[in-house]
Amino acid sequence: MQDFNNQYYFLEKSLQEEIQLLGTLKVFQPEEVIIREGQFISSFPLVMRGLIKVSRNNNEGNELLLYYLKRNEVCAMALTCCMTNLKSTVNAVAEEETSVILLPVHLIDGWIYKYPSWKNFVMQTFQNRFRELIDTIDAVAFLNLDERLVRYFTDRYTKTGNSTLSVTHQELALKLNTSREVISRLLKKLENEGKIKLSRNFIDFSLLV
Repeated sequence: MQDFNNQYYFLEKSLQEEIQLLGTLKVFQPEEVIIREGQFISSFPLVMRGLIKVSRNNNEGNELLLYYLKRNEVCAMALTCCMTNLKSTVNAVAEEETSVILLPVHLIDGWIYKYPSWKNFVMQTFQNRFRELIDTIDAVAFLNLDERLVRYFTDRYTKTGNSTLSVTHQELALKLNTSREVISRLLKKLENEGKIKLSRNFIDFSLLV
């Protein structure tokens, strides 16, 4: 698994060998669920390529986007649940075709004590996700919905490098916890201001980035 060695070069060679021996490479298709809220996690994913959306849903089906995972990242919330033997508090869904290495949860604690690079990787993961969650809270608390919509586009570009998005207005409304009518109005406003280009279920926001 040469690609793994190149991507996770910062891990000790013996740890790289353990991961390749004990892990399972799996490819998830767009919209396929990787981790479901309320389930116990038996394995956690190291991302090789692609993009994973980590979110929470309320009883009405509204979604709160927490953060994205891309290559060379692991889900902090999944790690926390694994280490405390708790049910998952988040959903993790592939946004595009995504390749991961699934690792058994019982390995986490031992690797933290055995491999300094793994400990640093886990701690850096917690720090990065905590910072992103603070940004999410700030956006919900302090930004107007139109500002949150623009931030959603720019954050997505930062994570994926893509400045276009195939999505319905209803799907986007669920992501931002509002109504389809409000999203449609805000998108039209941004289009009239020359900041985005709209077509059926497709948004080009290259002018924002």
